[in-house]
Amino acid sequence: MFMAKVKGNVVTTQKVEKMKGRKLLIVEPVRVSPDNNEIIGTGRSFVAVDSLGAGPDELVVITQGSSSRMTSGTSDAPVDCVIIGIIDSVTVLGSRLYENDK
Repeated sequence: MFMAKVKGNVVTTQKVEKMKGRKLLIVEPVRVSPDNNEIIGTGRSFVAVDSLGAGPDELVVITQGSSSRMTSGTSDAPVDCVIIGIIDSVTVLGSRLYENDK
């Protein structure tokens, strides 16, 4: 599992049958800075299936690979990255680094 930030969405007009109706988001994995005082992006991005309703700039928990096909909504779909949680807050060493205000 990884933390990631929602950066955008992907719209496809044609897709395989098992992907129809699935929301696709662009996510950038993030990490805690070496001095533990901020959350920073990694510069990479992925397309993730969203079944939870995540929004722009929210932090989410993603999983990749075979684990991404172990959710009830993705078990029969050709997915490699799925959002499995929307993060409410992140606290490191007693300091709040992120608070979801939505």
